[in-house]
Amino acid sequence: MEKISVSMKDYPGNKNITVISVKGELDFNTAPALEDNLRWALKDKKFNLIIEMEDVVYIASAGWSVFVSMLKNIRTGKGDLVLAWMKPGVSGIFELLEFNTILKAFPNVESAALAAFKKPPK
Repeated sequence: MEKISVSMKDYPGNKNITVISVKGELDFNTAPALEDNLRWALKDKKFNLIIEMEDVVYIASAGWSVFVSMLKNIRTGKGDLVLAWMKPGVSGIFELLEFNTILKAFPNVESAALAAFKKPPK
């Protein structure tokens, strides 16, 4: 049984920002599904990425490593990857592991779009 769902769409009113919604658990078995979606986004020249994590209940080290491993390519493309809607348990691990020193996190997708990409919806 699949423990993850990943979908990708343009941010409403701004096709320069892509929202990748993740649901479920990110672990060794499911992280490749997220990595595949990120690779597709980069192949399509989508470098401004918001990972919407409202329905993510757990992230193992394999999940966190997907974000970190993709950052160089994203930032080389003059973009960024930011996180939004983390649950308290996930956010706590994010801060404990000090990923907040390399990744930005926001309370919701709208604040991520405004703060990270400074482009309000049109």
